[in-house]
Amino acid sequence: LQLVESGGGLVQPGGSLRLSCAASGSSFDYYAIGWFRQAPGKEREGVSCIGTQSSTQETQDADSVKGRFTISRDNTKNTVWLQMNSLKPEDTAVYFCAAFSDPFRTGFCKLVEDYEYEHWGQGTQVTVSS
Repeated sequence: LQLVESGGGLVQPGGSLRLSCAASGSSFDYYAIGWFRQAPGKEREGVSCIGTQSSTQETQDADSVKGRFTISRDNTKNTVWLQMNSLKPEDTAVYFCAAFSDPFRTGFCKLVEDYEYEHWGQGTQVTVSS
């Protein structure tokens, strides 16, 4: 599975961006997807994740982004989006999408266990500054 992020850029505080994660090369339906970020000098942290399409599909958001970020997916387009609103300077980071296989489509995802993710994109820079 190959992942390519896009949609990053420079935005003023309070602004919005929508990141995209486009997947190719494998059965996207059987992967849970997570968004992670890493700021200079800081450890990578989980931002949001979404499970496979099922009756038990879950999403998770880090406390720091709850109410501001929304993750969604469209399996027909092999794409996951991260809608980011009310951006703050502390949201500045390189954002990565990642995937781990969920062959039984449990619908669960992982926000903390980034080591469980098997495939990673190259990242897209988000800078929030006036």
